[in-house]
Amino acid sequence: MNVMRTAMLIAAMTALFMGVGYLIGGSSGMMIAFVIAAGMNIFSYWNSDKMVLRMYGAHEVDERSAPEYYAIVRQLAQRAGLPMPKVYVIDSAQPNAFATGRNPQNAAVAASTGLLQVLNRDEIAGVMAHELAHVKNHDTLIMTITATLAGAISMLANFAFLFGGNRDREGGGGIGMIGTIVMMIVAPMAAMLVQMAISRTREYSADRLGAEICGQPRALASALAKIASGAAHIPNEAAEANPASAHLFIINPLSGQRMDNLFSTHPDTENRIAALLAMEAEFGGRGGGGSATGRPNAGVNLPGGFRSARPSAGASRGPWGQGGSGSNGSSGRGPWG
Repeated sequence: MNVMRTAMLIAAMTALFMGVGYLIGGSSGMMIAFVIAAGMNIFSYWNSDKMVLRMYGAHEVDERSAPEYYAIVRQLAQRAGLPMPKVYVIDSAQPNAFATGRNPQNAAVAASTGLLQVLNRDEIAGVMAHELAHVKNHDTLIMTITATLAGAISMLANFAFLFGGNRDREGGGGIGMIGTIVMMIVAPMAAMLVQMAISRTREYSADRLGAEICGQPRALASALAKIASGAAHIPNEAAEANPASAHLFIINPLSGQRMDNLFSTHPDTENRIAALLAMEAEFGGRGGGGSATGRPNAGVNLPGGFRSARPSAGASRGPWGQGGSGSNGSSGRGPWG
């Protein structure tokens, strides 16, 4: 169902893009629009992963610099039947994560330092399984294409003001000044709505597949609650400066973006948690698939009142730290220092 819906939404966005091109320059304008879209898609296909990783200052880690984090990703990739992706860390206090790459053979997953500090091992496994689900579903490519088309539609709508005016003055018919202004407003908004609808659909699919990969729907649900709490209180300056990339993250990193409506890139967190808990009941009914970390499926509790709770950097440390400071006074810092 989600696959069909995604295909229909991408078709709608492509039709909108070519329609804008047709209104600007007739059939020739539509073909020009198609060529521009194809060129932008090819460029994004080959370079989007490098661009987004550079944008967020991500640095690659391995089994020597972050052994347990790297091992979690490797275990999950094996369970998912995927090649081992490149593993990155983003130096950001906001707990969050994303996946990128044009295909499973060239994929990368990235987690913030805040996420690796705040979540426990099972929750980190749930988050990384969600990101690998995006890779397995080719969502990174799908969202790259939709983001490219949305940007191209906005660009053409702005061009319409110039081209539309010229055609009117030359007696070519055009769409008129009023029609041009309306298109400048409506076309980018329509593209944005379709892009966001696709993003929400893919998040639900990745939640479900991610829970199957890690074997612990409740751990992923718990992680979503903690990440949503952190994102509400801790700003992500790089994401605020590049809001078009917000859809990549497991939870929207932008401030003030919590409503589950037409203008949100992510489904409401409570709705996602409810779906995961319902899935856990299914797992219980058929015996479950086992934990990716080798632990029982029960034993990760949802934090209460996650809407207003502020994550504590000293509690529930990530896979290289203990809760609070160790006996030697270590703060349990991550692989970056």
